[in-house]
Amino acid sequence: MRHVKGGRGKPIKEKEPMKALKMQRALASVSYERRSKTKLELAERDRFEEFDLLDEIKESVPVQALGGLDDIAPTPIQRLAIPALLGTEDGKRRKKFKEGPIIPPKKEMKQFLLAAETGSGKTLAYVLPVIDALKRAEALEAQQEAEAKEQEKQQLKQKSGQGYELPSPEVDDPHHTTGRPKVIILVPTQELVAQVGALVKSLSHTVKFRAAMISANYSSTIIRNRLFSPQGIDIVVSTPHLLNSITESDPNVLSRVSHLVIDEADSLLDRSFAPLTSSIIDRATPSLQQLILCSATIPRSLDTYLHKRYPSIRRLTTPNLHAIPRRVQLTVVDIDKIPYQGNRDLTCAQVIWDLGKEADSCDGPSTAADKRILVFVNEREKADEVAAYLRGKGIDATALSRDSSDRNSDATLAAFTGTSTSAQLAKQQKEDAKKADSGERRLRGVKVLVTTDIASRGIDTTAAKTVILYTVPHTSIDFIHRLGRVGRMGRRGRGIVLVGRGDRRDVVREVREGMFKGMALI
Repeated sequence: MRHVKGGRGKPIKEKEPMKALKMQRALASVSYERRSKTKLELAERDRFEEFDLLDEIKESVPVQALGGLDDIAPTPIQRLAIPALLGTEDGKRRKKFKEGPIIPPKKEMKQFLLAAETGSGKTLAYVLPVIDALKRAEALEAQQEAEAKEQEKQQLKQKSGQGYELPSPEVDDPHHTTGRPKVIILVPTQELVAQVGALVKSLSHTVKFRAAMISANYSSTIIRNRLFSPQGIDIVVSTPHLLNSITESDPNVLSRVSHLVIDEADSLLDRSFAPLTSSIIDRATPSLQQLILCSATIPRSLDTYLHKRYPSIRRLTTPNLHAIPRRVQLTVVDIDKIPYQGNRDLTCAQVIWDLGKEADSCDGPSTAADKRILVFVNEREKADEVAAYLRGKGIDATALSRDSSDRNSDATLAAFTGTSTSAQLAKQQKEDAKKADSGERRLRGVKVLVTTDIASRGIDTTAAKTVILYTVPHTSIDFIHRLGRVGRMGRRGRGIVLVGRGDRRDVVREVREGMFKGMALI
């Protein structure tokens, strides 16, 4: 603490920046010198065409991966990660297939950590290079197979007429990749399996490869049919629990994996997931060429783990890591003031009603995002309780937590994001009409999802423009993930935190000041 002289020569204590956040520090620090250096590197890559990706992959980006977006320039993490994962940062371009023999990839495993703010396009940053490596390896195998067949043909010619047996006719054996994927992407939840899997599947329409999503959402028959399809499998998206269970009975599933991606690594390498995730990494290591960890934050626990386990891992971090985008506006509501008198539920309901009226009274037409609101609670038991209270106040609210059934989770997310099937939409419209006929006071058009951290990690919530923090998050990590649900991909968003007696107002104040200044939350 430094002292400076005041008006009458009295020492005045100078405020220590981020003091409250330092006291509960949970994030590893990234120096501002490193951030500045990265900014200079990023300025040189501003188009997907500049990356040394296969032509069909480049063509699939605007059509399949980023369909409907006007601005398709790569994001900072994509500018950093794609050349690094391709191994073309020095500017050298690799030979195309038609330019001569393909050089087999080196066998030693390379390790990468991709760390960037939420909503920055990390999934595409690792998916494109991984698919590129998959297709190049596939071309190499096809070339080697053709050479082997040609050699066998020449040998048969030499043996013909010398009394040797003719080769047996070919039979339709299962593909050699059946149950032996080359790429595995691990994510913490089945919701993320569906989201990441959808992106991978969309790219497979133009870049030909076989991908499968397997999670607890699917029956054992569907999982087996997808993983052990006679046509083979190239990429599998799954959760550690399910994949570990499968590989316990069939270890060979991991025998050909060349690229292993650990998405949301801060979750998959924490105390609850780490044993399963580490076990999968260990069993896949003999064939691995790249291990890719991906995260929106680098907690100190993850930082320590990486220093011990992978001291040589390549860290690719964006300049704005651990900073909440300045395009997100944070408002603080004091629940102890009139008219709330300390009632947090009532405060939350009134804030939502005010947001709904504001969306209806704005000058221009309101969008669906204006009427999609995420409410974050700290305990899963609270999610159902708050959602029930809001419904009692005429608000269309549903709860989503780890206690929700798989089928209900999918339907809840689909209804909130606007991706429901026609049958689900018809059912919802019928329920809405029934409620309207009852004459109850209702907030029309607004949909609220009350959730825990299950929806703060990786789930695409571009359908929402507002996040309400029902209670003050425990750490700056939670602030980053929860407020990061809005302001994604360059959009503007709003965060509202409810603060009452006993809450850490000093932490909230420092987070708000840091957001205003564009500072990282240490």
